[in-house]
Amino acid sequence: MFRSRWRKTYLVLFIFYFLFFYVLPMDALARVSGGRSSGSRGSRSSTPPSSSSAPRPAQPSPPSQSLSQPSPPPQSSLWRGVMGGIMGGMLGGMLFRSLGLGNDLGTEGGGGIGLFEILLIGALLFGVYWFIKRRRQAAAASAYYQSSMGTTEPSYQPSQASYGQSYEQKHEEEWDLEKGLSYIRQMDPSFDEKKFQDLCMDNFFKIQGAWANRDMSGVKNLLTEEMSRIIQGDAEKLKLERKMNKLENIAVRSVDIVEAWQESGKDYLTVRFFANLLDYTVDETTGQVVSGSKTEPVKFEEYWTFTRTVGDNPWQLSAINQAE
Repeated sequence: MFRSRWRKTYLVLFIFYFLFFYVLPMDALARVSGGRSSGSRGSRSSTPPSSSSAPRPAQPSPPSQSLSQPSPPPQSSLWRGVMGGIMGGMLGGMLFRSLGLGNDLGTEGGGGIGLFEILLIGALLFGVYWFIKRRRQAAAASAYYQSSMGTTEPSYQPSQASYGQSYEQKHEEEWDLEKGLSYIRQMDPSFDEKKFQDLCMDNFFKIQGAWANRDMSGVKNLLTEEMSRIIQGDAEKLKLERKMNKLENIAVRSVDIVEAWQESGKDYLTVRFFANLLDYTVDETTGQVVSGSKTEPVKFEEYWTFTRTVGDNPWQLSAINQAE
């Protein structure tokens, strides 16, 4: 009886572990920085990157359309929390009964869970997994269809009260950008915005390629020491988990300089990337996709900050920030 009870306990714990670490999370490190903000922007590290200096076109043409926020949608976190609470309560109750802790109901001890409960748990696990998977695929497909058809979200129409404030903020950000660029040109007359944007594009592909190979040594000169340590640490984590992040069909739609400033003898430039790609993670042993999709593209907007010692010196990536 005792051995049978502990077998049932182990089964419940295994299902609980599978639910919370494989079914509900379903998020793995994706592309460089894992889709999160990291690194340092000097004194502006605690300030979100400017976003209004280089607005998206209101009616983008097919070669240069606006991009939506990355999938999955925010509701997925709420769904995982709700389902986690429900399933945690159910599994916790079954665990206590299997251990014989239900004496408050006047029983001598729990009889554990039977075949019906096991089948029920399995059906619930599969249902949660299927629901989340279909929800993500539908959201990605809808966003991709809208962009390919050249449709955009309804434009925001500010009220009279907020119009003046938003206009002043935009004007101030544009002035701050031009002032920062002028300081950089003073110390480096050869600086050219177009060449810098091309350099950012090249570095973007080089760093993403190194990340996919889980080895940042080849692009270490393109990263600050802090960013090199962060990204290589993420790559090592993938190696330990025997996973590989695949990045395919990368298409960068636009590269815009949105911030420029100098501090402590260093130049800083923040660039906004609009891009889409196939971003998925596979098990290194089996080749099975454990997160993401081989067929549904992911769209994202990121801010990459590059820094260098003032003057005609090489640029290095110092931070990656996600769009708010």
